[in-house]
Amino acid sequence: MDQLASRLLLYGDLGQDSILMKLAKLFQDWKGNNCPRQVLVRGIYDQVKALLDLATDYGFDENLWQNYLTFLLMTNENSFSLITERVGELDGSVNHFAKNDFKVFRALFHYDFGPIERDLGIDCFSTLCRYKSIYKHERRYNKNVSEKVRDLSRRLAAARDEEEFFTLVTGHYRQYGVGLIGLNKAFRIKSGPDGVSLIPIYNTDKVMLSDLIGYEAQKAQLRGNTEAFLAGRSANNALLYGDAGTGKSSSVKALINEYYDQGLRMIEIYKHQFQDLSAVIAMVKNRNYRFIIFIDDLSFEENEVEYKFLKAVIEGGVETKPDNVLLYATSNRRNLIRETWKDRGDMEHENDVHRSDTLEEKLSLSARFGTRIHYSIPNHNQFKDMVLSLAHRAGVEATDQEILAEANKWELRHGGISGRTAQQFINYMSGAHTAT
Repeated sequence: MDQLASRLLLYGDLGQDSILMKLAKLFQDWKGNNCPRQVLVRGIYDQVKALLDLATDYGFDENLWQNYLTFLLMTNENSFSLITERVGELDGSVNHFAKNDFKVFRALFHYDFGPIERDLGIDCFSTLCRYKSIYKHERRYNKNVSEKVRDLSRRLAAARDEEEFFTLVTGHYRQYGVGLIGLNKAFRIKSGPDGVSLIPIYNTDKVMLSDLIGYEAQKAQLRGNTEAFLAGRSANNALLYGDAGTGKSSSVKALINEYYDQGLRMIEIYKHQFQDLSAVIAMVKNRNYRFIIFIDDLSFEENEVEYKFLKAVIEGGVETKPDNVLLYATSNRRNLIRETWKDRGDMEHENDVHRSDTLEEKLSLSARFGTRIHYSIPNHNQFKDMVLSLAHRAGVEATDQEILAEANKWELRHGGISGRTAQQFINYMSGAHTAT
């Protein structure tokens, strides 16, 4: 194994802490009798445990060793994989080096662990290669990633030579991209001593736009802006504003489920992280994806100044915002920033030279969202339609009259009519009927 790993060129930057490279070093020590047997076994078991932990996180099954190698190929961001993601099939000498690396990976796929297992009296590799995982609820692992890894792993295992291996891997890069950005739909950001990083969100909401009852005009406007963005046409940053519980956030979340296969990704960011926005945009501006930076429940109190970071990023900095990034925000406030009557009298009370400069400063943030979509509380007839549609979809066993009578009681006790109230009522009804 160590001789194979040492021949990797384009994929040779896996790092000495990777499972593959640590196992290669252990196999080298085994062949050279450079290490006590119990130390070798302990070292191998540590790497097998690391592989099992990875398999648990991503729901690997059947042949965990091949799943792991496939995961490496999918996530390794090198010059070849990144260029293939951006421009598709390449011509030139780089393909020669890539095929040599894929020849190595194909040999690793079918590596014979028998000699080392017999010599050390272990069977862990045989077990990994014929693994049967226990059932896990999809909320406990990233089902989307798991399915892609296992599907490609099976096809790579059946590849007849490095040419077919090359075709399969590059085809994946062109369709889904490379790295965790290619495999995952949504991310949050994390700041640390080494800078800003993207953390995948494994359990994203499965909602689709068709699941949201009503608001057809709003959904059509949101869909149109997003599809223009994906097609490379002009599109605007979008602000979804209006009453609480009307489906603003769910509408935005639905977009990644609708358009993931077309290259849409979402990065969720919070108000206290606005100072990292420029760094986040710099990370993704050269990738072959379209990114929506999602800011949920955006609003500012009078004494908060974080909105100035947001204004500078949207428009106003020296560097223009890249074409593959848009900002979508939701808010209960149309103008985002809390206004007071004294803002209108700033010349008299705050010694500003020009009247209402404070007010204009605050209004300028919402003005930078070119698409503004209003979500209002439904009227009683619309609320009834929501309740009945959700009830029929959930299979609630009751007449329409009974459902509406109970819904009326529910909304009186739970803060009025809205899409959220309707969904909470149906959750209650479904649970109550299931319990009986």
